[in-house]
Amino acid sequence: MSMFGQVYVSNGKYRLKGDFHHLTPNIPIRNAEDGWKLMGVTNPRSMTYIHTYGGEAPFFEALGKGKLLGTRCDNDECEFKGTIYKPFRIHCPDCLGRNTVIDMTATAKKTAKIHTFMVCERSGAFNILDKPIKFINIEFEGVDTILMSYLSLGDPEFGMKVVPIFRKQSPTYTILDLSWVPEGTPEKDLPENFGF
Repeated sequence: MSMFGQVYVSNGKYRLKGDFHHLTPNIPIRNAEDGWKLMGVTNPRSMTYIHTYGGEAPFFEALGKGKLLGTRCDNDECEFKGTIYKPFRIHCPDCLGRNTVIDMTATAKKTAKIHTFMVCERSGAFNILDKPIKFINIEFEGVDTILMSYLSLGDPEFGMKVVPIFRKQSPTYTILDLSWVPEGTPEKDLPENFGF
């Protein structure tokens, strides 16, 4: 049985009781050890989380412009110079040098294919993708890592050629601005706000 959230003070500590997902403003906070005298009121606020992207900001900015960025180690001293990373890595994991940002859009459109996949019929509480969610791991020619994303249309298959689509209208500046569809999908069939 659910009840509105209540706060009271006992032994000098705030005590919480009830459902705080629907906290009502101005519920009295009373002192349980002093005749239930008023000590204050609840004043609910919604939280705004500030998440900084740091060196990954160019990747998320580019998605809303229809570009897929990756990075490459160009350090002459690195044993693995020339390694290309997708997802975006700011620093080379081998030499720790700063990677060079490169545009991978054309490579993705020509060579992306499904390496493996997983279809989820249910998801967590804060998921906003339509179910079933078709998570896919994508490999690219010349790229040493695999990118995880999701397939917006069709059913995934091992080795299926896919192309990236981008939320160019009303981008969220999150990884959800990038999705994939089977090669040959007409633009008219793409989800709302997405394009090639």
